[in-house]
Amino acid sequence: MKKRLISAAALLVVSNTFSPAAFADDDWKALTEKAKGQTVYFNAWGGSENINSYIEWAGDKVKDQYGVNVELVKITDAGAVVKRIKTEKEAGRTEGGSVDLMWVNGENFRALKAGGLLHGPWAESVPNWSFIDTNMPVRKDFSETTDGLEAPWGRAQLTFIADKNVVAEPPRSAVELLEFATKNPGRVSYPKPPNFHGTTFLKQVLSELIEDKAVLAVPVDKDTFAVASQPLWDYLDKLHPVAWRKGKAFPASNTEMNQKLADGELKLSLTFNPNEAANLIVKEQLPPSVYSFGFTKGTIGNIHFVAIPFNANAKEGATVFANFLMSPEAQVRKADITKWGDPSVLDVTKLSVEQQAVFKKRAPGSLNEVVPTLPEPNATWVEALEAEWLTRYGS
Repeated sequence: MKKRLISAAALLVVSNTFSPAAFADDDWKALTEKAKGQTVYFNAWGGSENINSYIEWAGDKVKDQYGVNVELVKITDAGAVVKRIKTEKEAGRTEGGSVDLMWVNGENFRALKAGGLLHGPWAESVPNWSFIDTNMPVRKDFSETTDGLEAPWGRAQLTFIADKNVVAEPPRSAVELLEFATKNPGRVSYPKPPNFHGTTFLKQVLSELIEDKAVLAVPVDKDTFAVASQPLWDYLDKLHPVAWRKGKAFPASNTEMNQKLADGELKLSLTFNPNEAANLIVKEQLPPSVYSFGFTKGTIGNIHFVAIPFNANAKEGATVFANFLMSPEAQVRKADITKWGDPSVLDVTKLSVEQQAVFKKRAPGSLNEVVPTLPEPNATWVEALEAEWLTRYGS
């Protein structure tokens, strides 16, 4: 029997209040028919073989099921993609854009939304939205409401990595991390901002040390930024002299940190995927004695999303692919550490017993403890923190 659902045309955004309505069966069927034969240029970070392989698999599935072609465009900086979309709009290219779907979150989503550079709302209309766990922060991205303009497809949380043969008792706070670094000079570091993991480390420390945490939830105030951020700079001024290379150089990425951890050059690494260490153990890039841990009072976490630009050439194909990325089939495979190990955004109670069992598995090396999730600061803090860090320590 046909579901009694409202047409997607009934979606509204009024005074920041998003009113979702699901696609009617006929509307979704029409969209999938129009998507056949389209090529979706999916702009996504291309720095991981596992992730690239997963996206290739998802593209093959969508090709088989819907006749949609997916081409992965490997990027290193989502901000550059945002600038390209903005340039296309300024040039009057309102159709046939070069980007059909992009992996985006945080400050880049905020820039796209503010510039009117996104198609939608659509994300809460597609069939597989019904599986999403709305108790997760899937409707906010770095304090910015998503309003159906982007779809969640994974989640992440800052996680630290150590080798139990080297570090039996890890630091459980930023303060303890400084004490650990002091006792182990030259063996602690973090990626150089504006590398994503490095910037996340800055946000983590500031979130712990700032007196009024509420200011992080609102746009940064240029007049009070210096005072609000001072605890972070005081902390780094103490950390850097005892850090790797005395804070005169920094690893380029968390991948480099993982390598230095494996080589014994560093005693700690970090990641934004609680299952990354388990994945690297399977690939024999880290020893089986490696484990993951978090801070007692929590670490920063967020949801990552996909969004469709306003001038995408294959809007229907992009919608179909994004819907598949939220499916139980795709989410179960993504959570498999031998494939990717990216945590799911689904409500497991809506899944089959077999699917639930996959999510309950814990692999050696993965984060096997409950770590509270701290909210991301407002997206405007990212640029402010990165700029100040580069001014102070970037030379």
